[in-house]
Amino acid sequence: MIKIYPQFDDQDLFIRLFHKGVKAQWTVSDVEWEQPLWLNPDEAQALAHMLTPVYLGEQSAMIGASVVLPQMALAGETTSQIYLSSFLMDEARHFEVLTRLYRRLEADPLNVRQMPAMLRYHNRLRKGDRIDWVWGILISDIFAKNFYQIFFKAQPEALFGRLSGKILQDESRHQAFAETYLKRALPHLPPERVHALALMRDELLDIMDDMYRHLVDDAARLNIDGRAFLDNLRAEIEKKARRIGLDQNPPGDGDGLRRIFQGIGDGIKSRAEDITSKFSALVQSSRCDGCFVTLLCQSRLITAAQCR
Repeated sequence: MIKIYPQFDDQDLFIRLFHKGVKAQWTVSDVEWEQPLWLNPDEAQALAHMLTPVYLGEQSAMIGASVVLPQMALAGETTSQIYLSSFLMDEARHFEVLTRLYRRLEADPLNVRQMPAMLRYHNRLRKGDRIDWVWGILISDIFAKNFYQIFFKAQPEALFGRLSGKILQDESRHQAFAETYLKRALPHLPPERVHALALMRDELLDIMDDMYRHLVDDAARLNIDGRAFLDNLRAEIEKKARRIGLDQNPPGDGDGLRRIFQGIGDGIKSRAEDITSKFSALVQSSRCDGCFVTLLCQSRLITAAQCR
């Protein structure tokens, strides 16, 4: 039951993250859009493609937060609700800024026809309850953070390098929230529920591998070692899993769940093909190839009320 006058501690981390986020707000008008890109036309096109999963991730997170926030209200998680309000603002800003960046690049993101794994990935993020969502968002934010860091370090004075620096400040708050939320939640979950979260991690990593296969040429054009990127991403996600108490495998067998999961690769591929075929007619009939929200709403993956 939602309390009209809830009591909470102002020193709670989520409240402090909310205050920090409020003070750090910035908008598209604060960006110096005339800064150099330092990219030739082929590199700009490659960046547009490489950025697509991150771009849609920002949009998906914005939609998902609006769905999860009422769940947190019903659970009496007042400080989480307050923090998530600033999270929504961050994701909306990132989506707006990256949309403007695409115009500057004079390029478009990939669409679902070109990389159907994106639909599988973001559909998986929105399954389950608020704990599933926070875990999926943590994984997605780690992916985004590692991507933005490449350009922030390599081109700090270029337009996207500067944008990446701004976005990274927001992402650090997002990760702090997600990690702390899960640390608090996991001790109260039954073992089978924790196991399901571990399988979710492996499923998302498997889909990321699939997306990488579609982007390997674009990564090479930007001098990015995609394989090393994914290996580092996997290692960081495994580290986060241990920190929140997710991995409870015997010592020396930290990859056990992944080996089990990968051992049924044929089954995963079959399910992926099934999902792709189910949405084939939808994608073919879509008037906007790159409109991820349109695809989700029309595919009945979310209810009509959530699309309004």
